[in-house]
Amino acid sequence: MNIKTRIDEIYDEMVELRRYFHQNPELSNQEYNTQKKIQEFLTNHHIENQKIASTGVVGLIGTTGKTVGLRADIDALPIQESNDVPYASINSGVMHACGHDVHTTILLGTAKLLKELSHNLNGQVKLMFQPAEETTGGALPMIQEGILENPKVDYVLGLHVMPYLESGTIELKHGQLNAASDMITITIKGKKGHGAYPELSIDAISAAAHVITALQTLVSRNISPLNACVLSIGSINGGLKGNIICDEVVLQGTLRTLDPKTRAYAKERILEIIKHQTQSFGADFKLDFEEGYEPLINNNAMIDFIKKTAEEVIGEDHIVMKSSPSLGVEDFAYFSNRVKGAFYHLGCKKSDNLSLHQNNFDINESCIKTGILMQVELVLKLLK
Repeated sequence: MNIKTRIDEIYDEMVELRRYFHQNPELSNQEYNTQKKIQEFLTNHHIENQKIASTGVVGLIGTTGKTVGLRADIDALPIQESNDVPYASINSGVMHACGHDVHTTILLGTAKLLKELSHNLNGQVKLMFQPAEETTGGALPMIQEGILENPKVDYVLGLHVMPYLESGTIELKHGQLNAASDMITITIKGKKGHGAYPELSIDAISAAAHVITALQTLVSRNISPLNACVLSIGSINGGLKGNIICDEVVLQGTLRTLDPKTRAYAKERILEIIKHQTQSFGADFKLDFEEGYEPLINNNAMIDFIKKTAEEVIGEDHIVMKSSPSLGVEDFAYFSNRVKGAFYHLGCKKSDNLSLHQNNFDINESCIKTGILMQVELVLKLLK
């Protein structure tokens, strides 16, 4: 089989499929129709499949040998689409503004071709259609339900469309690619009082202001400038009226780090700063960390393998090497931190003013061809 020719032959079908997913987006953990469509496609192509993690799907091609896992996220965002296109979302307030419709389509197209090549497949391919990437992180529930076992996954690959890259290109990054995330809730408790008699109260707002100011020194003075870390306080809630001294303030924020040591140290230092600042005002506090995604750290050998394959398949001039990591998060990290794996970016640029998570996001659909080509070739070469 000439893989490029075969991709050209199925391209119209893949575009139609992508537009169906785009027109029928579903939020995290609500991807029931998406799940049904995926299973129908796999079943129609005689690919073994089953539900996993409530709204996810896992499929399997092949029977023996090493196993390559391919992951696509399937959920959409709570955004009202503004695009005037025939395939615009029909679900009010829900939109595929992050390209998960494309990821799903690419994996289904890859599955179709690999099934046709299964007689020459020297191993197995596990198809991992993951829910809830945008919110609760569907990767971890899939792992807990055994997606990396029976058969054991030896390699795992994932991709994400990027609108700043020309269609037909890919972007690679050795090592650190995406950050870990932790949500922070700080409750500062003082003593309510009348604004005319401040000496009889403990002002939680004043304490909160000093806590916020002091927390800014975490990044500027406690973390090396060569080691990326971001702490952002995005929400402050407290107070009843202008003449009542506030007794409770709730701060909410996010911590982003690129390695486990910095992550642990930053949490310790945040606790110390809050403790000593509130003590100086005679206030009490409560600190809650809601642990988010793990950092995504690519396996360098796998990135080298993808690069070499891409040079053969799409040409060296279509490969971009990313110079620095992103402090955005990606729960593919749960897979790649347990299995030898890599995550890369796929160019989908349609115009200069498009970006992810915007209500006008759209893609150059020719990127579907590049995505399928890369995934098929990577699987075939890995299993050799």
